[in-house]
Amino acid sequence: MIDVTNDSSAAIEAHGLTKRYGELTAVDGIDLHISAGESFGFLGPNGAGKSTTIKMLCTLADPSAGTARVAGYDVVTQRLDVRRHIGLVFQDQTLDAYLSAEQNLRFHAELYGLSKAAVPDRMRQVLEMVGLWERRAGKVQTFSGGMRRRLEIARGLMHSPRVLFLDEPTVGLDPQTRASIWTYIAELRRSEDITIFLTTHYMDEAEHCDRIAIMDAGGIVVIDTPDALKASVGTDRVQISTDDDAAAIGALRERFDLDAEVHDDQVTFAVADGHHFVPRLFADLGVLGLALLAVAVQQFNRTE
Repeated sequence: MIDVTNDSSAAIEAHGLTKRYGELTAVDGIDLHISAGESFGFLGPNGAGKSTTIKMLCTLADPSAGTARVAGYDVVTQRLDVRRHIGLVFQDQTLDAYLSAEQNLRFHAELYGLSKAAVPDRMRQVLEMVGLWERRAGKVQTFSGGMRRRLEIARGLMHSPRVLFLDEPTVGLDPQTRASIWTYIAELRRSEDITIFLTTHYMDEAEHCDRIAIMDAGGIVVIDTPDALKASVGTDRVQISTDDDAAAIGALRERFDLDAEVHDDQVTFAVADGHHFVPRLFADLGVLGLALLAVAVQQFNRTE
């Protein structure tokens, strides 16, 4: 195995990190250097290797090759130290729905060895941060999906981790709730001395990060700032809602030679200078008798 030097400026460092399952290579020799306090995003389609990488960095899976350190600790030989210094919000909900928000956080605090004297103040701090202090006595089973996700973020912060992993933090949430989650995450960055590592397949979410790694087929294609990546791609992503998505996709292909697909119940396609293209789109779809219900333009494609 390659030796990774303990760099005190790095919250996460990996050299040649690899994970194989039989003949399948899920993660193929990736290198990472993420500075303390940085917000770092993994962007890529499902199956790209994002979640597998997080599992290795969080000591939930052993690497097949290579080495990694998180918060200064080796993920194989010092896994308990790693776990004490990280918070993790999974894709799937892991809250106990029959307990209250407060009971979930108290249970987490006990698992991480927080002193009983420290728990009340820390609980109030993290619950206020995600806007749930007034609902602390409510059972999780009565919470909406967005409230549960916010509570999971609060739980991941209870023990004051040095690195917070967010694996698809807004998956399954509606656009308005997704936006509110990012408001809370932005507040988290302002109030906590913490490094954030997130995975997503939404470019608009990855743009909240200081740097983005685009991952595909188990490897990192490129790492750069959001602005640099957008400049290198040079196209915009347009999402539209119509009263007939199939007809709209056909019209985009026939009239504009654009390939479109349905993602998140919206017709999505890439085009240069999207803001200038949208007025033409309204006119042409109107001629065809198609109603354009909503439009969103984002600079940079979605990587899928």
